[in-house]
Amino acid sequence: MIKVLVAENIRLLREALVTLLRLEGDIDVVAAVGTGDAIIPAAIRLRPDVAIIEITVPDHDGLDAVVELRRRLPACRVLILAGSCQPAVLRRSIQAQVNGFMLKDAGPHELVHAIRTLAGGGGEGHRSRTCV
Repeated sequence: MIKVLVAENIRLLREALVTLLRLEGDIDVVAAVGTGDAIIPAAIRLRPDVAIIEITVPDHDGLDAVVELRRRLPACRVLILAGSCQPAVLRRSIQAQVNGFMLKDAGPHELVHAIRTLAGGGGEGHRSRTCV
């Protein structure tokens, strides 16, 4: 079972992601948080295999949370969700050592595929094909 943490500030999207992922037999959403300052405590307590982090979560920049998560839980793979594919955001994501980057307009099957790939240790630098 792949343990997943979802960090998305928009409640409707967060709950939709959780509902979507719970339909998959091999994915267990262990936490769903709406603020950046909730990411690290939840991750330390629940030890997800993959953290899906929306880049603009409030109260703590998503990429700052990634840096802290990489330091405290290096085995946790990180997939960034973003609304756009701006070069500065991609550079910051690479510097933060994210494992994958996906635009929010990617399809649900792409998200599930990315989670499975990252959890399996592959996909370093995984990008949704919508962000090439």
